[in-house]
Amino acid sequence: MKTRHAAEQMLATIEQEAGETRSYTGYARFSPAVMSAMAEVPREYFVPDELQHLAYYNGPLSIGHGQTISQPYIVALMTELLALGPNSRVLEIGTGSGYQTAILSRLAKQVYSVEILEPLAQIARERLQQLGYGNIETRCADGYLGWPEHAPYDAIIVTAAAPHVPEPLTVQLKPGGRLVIPVGNAFGRQELLLIEKGNQGDLQRREVLPVAFVPLTRSRPR
Repeated sequence: MKTRHAAEQMLATIEQEAGETRSYTGYARFSPAVMSAMAEVPREYFVPDELQHLAYYNGPLSIGHGQTISQPYIVALMTELLALGPNSRVLEIGTGSGYQTAILSRLAKQVYSVEILEPLAQIARERLQQLGYGNIETRCADGYLGWPEHAPYDAIIVTAAAPHVPEPLTVQLKPGGRLVIPVGNAFGRQELLLIEKGNQGDLQRREVLPVAFVPLTRSRPR
């Protein structure tokens, strides 16, 4: 019952913050489908044991290795911006704990998720399998390069801040698709961007909200 109450409080906080940020995002509230996914996925399974008491707190939490699980409001907002449908194929860059991945899986047909840090990739893969999320495929690789074998994608989401929009991701985005990504310096200004790809391959870019994400990790040259 305690977890259920915390989850209900989280949803109420998301709704409140959506209203407060409407002038930035254009959304006074999020769709019933997104809110249902937020209600359905048990966030407590995606945070470290020592932070269980904060599982439904509306803020980012450390998951080790210098990475975080994003605050619930940001997870809901980024998911909303993707405009997913039941036949959508989604690429996620930065699996992290697997929480955002699980949310996406409740709304899309198939989710492909890339994580560069092997310990996180392995834990998330096992966790998602144990919880029964069957429409997710993961790999450990450099997310900057995307996952070209399964392209093109209806939507792409990046859960770490890149200094610029990676060209491989825009190439792998289907015409008519959406890319949601935080862009900016690791310890400076960052903006959450929505990029829509036109039928002729043109890219329309909109700044949605100032944000603060951990930096996108790249593979080191050998």
